[in-house]
Amino acid sequence: MIHVVAVLTAKPGKRDAVLKEFRANVPNVRAEKGCIEYGAAIDADPGPSFAAKYGADSFVVIEKWADLDALKAHSVAPHQKAFAEKIKDLMANRAVYVLSPV
Repeated sequence: MIHVVAVLTAKPGKRDAVLKEFRANVPNVRAEKGCIEYGAAIDADPGPSFAAKYGADSFVVIEKWADLDALKAHSVAPHQKAFAEKIKDLMANRAVYVLSPV
């Protein structure tokens, strides 16, 4: 199994617009072969005092894939390319971490 943690940061005030497009694409991704889990999360509010915050413009995508081939296929899927095109002008940064369980 492959785990992915992607931190997406929208331009100031644009997170809701990006999340709207993200949510519209979720059913497409969950239907992909090898997708085990795919969803977004934002900072808990209020969170515990010891918690670090991603901030008001960021959200985290938490993914699990059956294997690396499934993740690679996901990255070039037509709906992913369409999603990227829709949000490109709304985004400030993106960091994607691909992890193996231990």
